[in-house]
Amino acid sequence: MAQANKIPARSEVDPAYTWALEDMYSDVNAWQADLEKCRAVADEAAALQGRLADAAVLLQYCQLEEELGQLLRKMHGYASCKRDEDTSNADSQALVARATGVYVECSGKIAFATPEILAIPEETLEQFYQQQPGLERYRRSLTDARRMKSHVLSAAEEALLAGAAEMAEAPETIHSMLDNADMVFPNAVDSQGQEHPVTNGGYIPLVESADRTLRKSAFESLYHTYAGVRNTSAAALAGQVNQLKFFAKARKYPSTLAASLDATNVPEQVYHNLIQAVHEDMHYMYKYMALRKKLLGVDELHMYDLYTSIVPEADIRVPFEQAKQEVMEAVSVLGEDYQAILKEGFENRWLDVYENQGKRSGAYSAGHQVHPFVLLNYKNTLDSEFTLAHEMGHALHSYLSNHTQTPVDSDYVIFVAEVASTCNEALLMQSLLNKTQDKKVRAYLINYFLEQFRTTLYRQTMFAEFEMLINQASERGEALTSKMLNQLYHDLNVLYYGPDVVVDEEIDFEWERIPHFYYNFYVFQYATGFSAAMALSQRILKEGESAVKDYLGFLSGGCSKSPIDLLRGAGVDMSTPQPIHEALALFGSLIDELDQLLA
Repeated sequence: MAQANKIPARSEVDPAYTWALEDMYSDVNAWQADLEKCRAVADEAAALQGRLADAAVLLQYCQLEEELGQLLRKMHGYASCKRDEDTSNADSQALVARATGVYVECSGKIAFATPEILAIPEETLEQFYQQQPGLERYRRSLTDARRMKSHVLSAAEEALLAGAAEMAEAPETIHSMLDNADMVFPNAVDSQGQEHPVTNGGYIPLVESADRTLRKSAFESLYHTYAGVRNTSAAALAGQVNQLKFFAKARKYPSTLAASLDATNVPEQVYHNLIQAVHEDMHYMYKYMALRKKLLGVDELHMYDLYTSIVPEADIRVPFEQAKQEVMEAVSVLGEDYQAILKEGFENRWLDVYENQGKRSGAYSAGHQVHPFVLLNYKNTLDSEFTLAHEMGHALHSYLSNHTQTPVDSDYVIFVAEVASTCNEALLMQSLLNKTQDKKVRAYLINYFLEQFRTTLYRQTMFAEFEMLINQASERGEALTSKMLNQLYHDLNVLYYGPDVVVDEEIDFEWERIPHFYYNFYVFQYATGFSAAMALSQRILKEGESAVKDYLGFLSGGCSKSPIDLLRGAGVDMSTPQPIHEALALFGSLIDELDQLLA
């Protein structure tokens, strides 16, 4: 067999394609200095315990808490980025452990504050704003904290919960180490006998291949390996659910879902609206799967057939430099100022571009005060280009919020986090479609767009339903064994993909490799964000300047308003299922257009 392509070690990667973490800290000694400063600021804030019912002291505390929050985010963010460069690096693992320990330590020192602040009568607090005008800077955060007054405990109990936070991170840490550092997969083999390395970061390009032998080999390599650690994975996921139950029960919430959504001020009904709306529009997915089966010309459509293009003649390869240029062109509708920030990021190493040994899989953007940092595993595919647009949407959202809002109001909540990223993707798709007159290229792009609907709106909703159901099962006292999790995941795949797809038994283990199941009901926001982004991108393209102004206002809003109100200001109401139905109706029309183009 031919030799598999080698994935480089971190030391072999061209520094021009790595992120400039020195923009945060020149070296580990500078990081260590901030770590100690965190402790000093926390001690200074802790010395105010018992005195927050005084306006001047409350202002002093709020200022210290704001400073501490900035230091902790920067210090922990740097450590996390260093670890994610190479998750097998023991020194970087140690940085994260130390950062987490200090984060928990400092949180415990200031745990007294919220109960004290909540004990201040409303009328007294209003007087404080008059006595100390500097407190106005913190009005929104103080009001939001008081919103959850019934779920805040005594100072001693809050300190206890803060102290448990480090222990609560264990399930995610175990999963991350297992998934990114320890899992080793056999090489996949294509129809010509060529070997291909299989990694979490490189799996999707393999199953996008036109070579069905390679797709099946990669699929079996990945999931047969996961099958071998299913009991460990089940124990880690059960641990995650148990820690969510612990904190929800301690804070007097009826469920883990209620606790999670209340933290970001999102009504529970939004979660249920999403699942119900997708169930009602499942016929679009079944229609798409029937078309995919027909166009691939297969007797059976398997799970390893779902990512390959059904327009292989127009297969598009996109080098990184080309992707940057096309993303820049796509966002021109958002104005020159938006483009200038994007250019700054491209030219000043905000991004860590290519895969290396041990690097965390997937992609993300981490918003920091100095500037955002974006992790990619770029593969010269159309999917990688859209991932670039997606993550830079996050990055610009963070940049604009950080430069418009005060630090205490700049950190937007996760419910709106996926809107900016997906809007960038929608604008890129429209730009690429507008530039091509080739029917097959247009069909290829539409097929890719359809895959965004499948993988974001349908698949992420399936993940959200799985997460909801395992939490509900655990809350009923059921054990989350690998057998139970496999069966539930299998049944959901049958429901979501319909009668034209063979739900291979290997896919039953896919829940093991989804890191978002450790993010506390995060995934549903990909689907709601996608729906909102479809509406916003259409408005931007149709209405122009007025819509762009509203949208940039949303991007600059941080958490200055509730997430539902921020989106209403941009022109979409996510308190109803209507945007979801409208997005899926667009999905249906695109299926019809693709069918006609390839007739």
